[in-house]
Amino acid sequence: MTHLVIRSASGGSHEAPLVQSGDGDRIASELAARGVRFERWATPVALAADADQTAILSAYATEIARVQADGGYRTVDAIRLGPDHPDRAALRAKFLSEHTHAEDEVRFFVEGRGLFCLHIADEVLQVVCEQGDWIGVPAGTRHWFDTGARPSFCALRFFDNSDGWVASFTGDPIATRFPLLEEVMAAA
Repeated sequence: MTHLVIRSASGGSHEAPLVQSGDGDRIASELAARGVRFERWATPVALAADADQTAILSAYATEIARVQADGGYRTVDAIRLGPDHPDRAALRAKFLSEHTHAEDEVRFFVEGRGLFCLHIADEVLQVVCEQGDWIGVPAGTRHWFDTGARPSFCALRFFDNSDGWVASFTGDPIATRFPLLEEVMAAA
């Protein structure tokens, strides 16, 4: 279930949430108020277990064309992590470090789930994104992402540049003070 938890950035997991909701309209409204785009889209294609990037992009060609037409994103790829992915621990550690991007971070989840944590002003917004969730995080927004200890997700990633995912790490250890995917889901 898609879920949003908003906490004070100065607090962490020990403080009660300021907002907590599983309602899609409320999630979209709370995120929009902070400049983050969020939508729910249909995911009509069930991907084969061995689907490679070419097959994933082909299966979602219509959705890709829609995003590229609206936002002009030149590059798209797919990231798919399962619990047996050989680099799952290293990727999780990298994504869990707070960072920014020089461009919007746009994702469409076509399988599974992951946790976006957005550090905006004096708040941390934790958004569990699941299959069918489309999120657009503005360039320069401090954030981190948790794949979970046993990752299981596939997301289409849209970029304005041909280099793909390029992060600028902040060095702030804020992510260590907030719950991870499994904890957020357990409290939902």
